[in-house]
Amino acid sequence: MKRAAGRRRYPAAPLVGVAGVVVREGKVLLIKRGKDPGRGEWNLPGGLVEVGETLRDAVAREVREETGLTVAVGDLVAVGDRIIRDEKGRVQYHYVLLDYLCTVEGGALRSASDAEEACWMTPRELEEAGLPEPVREVLEKAERKTRGFRGA
Repeated sequence: MKRAAGRRRYPAAPLVGVAGVVVREGKVLLIKRGKDPGRGEWNLPGGLVEVGETLRDAVAREVREETGLTVAVGDLVAVGDRIIRDEKGRVQYHYVLLDYLCTVEGGALRSASDAEEACWMTPRELEEAGLPEPVREVLEKAERKTRGFRGA
C-alpha cells in the first residue's frame, strides 16, 4: 500500500488522520510521539490514512505499527481537526482527524514506528500526563460512549 500522498509540512490540502482510543481494564493506551507535530507529547496511537485504505483498516494498522497490538476497531468517537501555524501565521500542519474506539485482540505492547513510548495509563495518570486539549476532549467523549471507563 502506498503512503499518504502530499507533504505533511505546509500541505496543499488537509490530510486525513485516524487514531485508536484503546481501552482495557479501565486504562487507556497512549504513545509518546517521536516526531513533529507534537514530538514528546503523549497522544493516542494513530497516523495518516494511506491511499486505498479504509478508515478502520488505517486505525488497526497504525495502532499495530506504533504499539505492537492488534485491535478490533469499533465506533467512531470524535471528528476534529488540528491546524498548526508557524510564526508567520502560515499553515504548517493541517489534519482532519477521526478517532475510533478499539479493543485489544492480541499482540504484545511495545513502542515502534514513530512512537518513543507506549503504555497503559490509569485515569489518574491521564490527569497527570499533560495531554493536549484535543486528546482530553476525545477521551471525554470516549468515556461517555463507554459509560465511564475511568470509573472501571
